[in-house]
Amino acid sequence: MNIQKSFQAERSTGTLYLIGTPIGNLEDMTFRAVRLLKEADLIAAEDTRQTRKLLTHFEIGGRLVSYHEHNKEASGRELLRLMEEGQTIALVSDAGMPAISDPGADLARGAIERGIPVVPVPGANAALSALVMSGLPTERFLFCGFLPREKKKRSDELLGLRSIAATLLFYESPHRVAKTVEAMLEALGDREAVLVRELTKRHEEAVRGTLSELLKHLEEHPPLGEYVLAVTGANAADVSGSGAADGGDEPWWSGLSAIDHVQHYLNAGEDRKAAMKKAAADRGVSKRDIYQELL
Repeated sequence: MNIQKSFQAERSTGTLYLIGTPIGNLEDMTFRAVRLLKEADLIAAEDTRQTRKLLTHFEIGGRLVSYHEHNKEASGRELLRLMEEGQTIALVSDAGMPAISDPGADLARGAIERGIPVVPVPGANAALSALVMSGLPTERFLFCGFLPREKKKRSDELLGLRSIAATLLFYESPHRVAKTVEAMLEALGDREAVLVRELTKRHEEAVRGTLSELLKHLEEHPPLGEYVLAVTGANAADVSGSGAADGGDEPWWSGLSAIDHVQHYLNAGEDRKAAMKKAAADRGVSKRDIYQELL
């Protein structure tokens, strides 16, 4: 068990601050974020050149170091050592909240394992911004990040999401967005969806329609900028029809316990992690729920 008192007066270690930065509009920077960046002993950034522009704009000095996917092992060890010695580290990504589709999650995990407080400093987030402007249901949503590049893996992951009764949120680059929408149309059917680009910037745009309409739009308007895709979740027909063996209303796994459901995929050659993920997708629950049932 790990209990964190984020603002305890006395501690023997430093603190890791996960600081949200603007995703486009610099006015979205918070007063607290500016203050903590000024007070930090060290600022760790995904791209130091990009972050330096931000720091210069807000007249923030301080030592800036690199922490990204390709150096996270070596850089992470050093950052953890410095925090164990009492230094305060402010972690930022290129845009938005660090540790979301970002190696910052590894640094946060390492800090927690060493008893170092991990404190979020909320800021702009592209996925949530796209969700609230989409007009799609917000009661339940699932952040899926970037889909795999390889066609079969991308298709398998989308098929695993087909029965999820929650709005699905994805990130995508302009070079792959059309192929991704096409894959979604094939795996999920022609659902309502929203294609959002250039959030908070001058050319912010939201295209709302069915996946087939979005695909046609992309064919007529060459993709520009980074995208967030929000796709409506499964309805009752999607859930009841996902994998029904006899064409009836009941899915093939309806008579199985969670343990037997996972075992089915293990028998089919899947490893334990993949088997739990597929069983969770079938049932429309989180992998954590499946894990708890297995315990």
